[in-house]
Amino acid sequence: MNWEPWTGCYKESDGCDNCYFYGPHAKRFGQNVIEKTDKFDWPVRKNAKDEYNIKGGKILATCFATDFFLPEADEWRKEIWAMIKKRQDIDFLILTKRIDRFEVSLPDDWGDGYNNINIGCTVENQALADFRLPLFLSYPIKRRFIACSPLLEQIDLTPYLQGIDHVTVAGESGRDARECNIDWVKNIREQCIKQNKTFWFKSTGSLLKCNGTVERINPFKQVSRAKEFDFDISDGKKLF
Repeated sequence: MNWEPWTGCYKESDGCDNCYFYGPHAKRFGQNVIEKTDKFDWPVRKNAKDEYNIKGGKILATCFATDFFLPEADEWRKEIWAMIKKRQDIDFLILTKRIDRFEVSLPDDWGDGYNNINIGCTVENQALADFRLPLFLSYPIKRRFIACSPLLEQIDLTPYLQGIDHVTVAGESGRDARECNIDWVKNIREQCIKQNKTFWFKSTGSLLKCNGTVERINPFKQVSRAKEFDFDISDGKKLF
């Protein structure tokens, strides 16, 4: 399930160039006004029977169509933290390219983090991995994952994996997508194996280079094509 308490976004780094939501050929291209959605309070909204509309035991992907740490949402985020704390029966999955803004608007009782939050840091190349991941690891967060998405080059995550629970990899989608080399994916997977981390090859992206040949993959088949490689490493729990 996805929860988008606000909408709108704009470029932060190289991986944003062809964003599936806000890139030049996306339906929302140019929509960079950040505003609340009608689902802002969705996790705590109740029905006529005084029951939560969202039942417990769910994984709620939060701000996957925008960014949780946009500066325009700093005041709203305070309300979001309160909702997250109230719904301890839900796992909130937060993914960001703005991990450097993590400490902005943190609740006073954050301590070493809430148990029901899993925060993911996106890195698309080595330069951003080396900038974002030391920051990511320095913050008080109980559950962390890395998303190499879109994967734009070979990345060495080895120095950062000790404090990480999981790694997800995906190629870039869209008309102007940059190619993803299967050797880069294999390399990250090997890094995860060596440090006993779970791994998920989520999607090939539109252009996959494999054995010297670049394959263009239908957008509706990119997830299933990634699955064919049988790269996923699970600890028995559901992958993100």
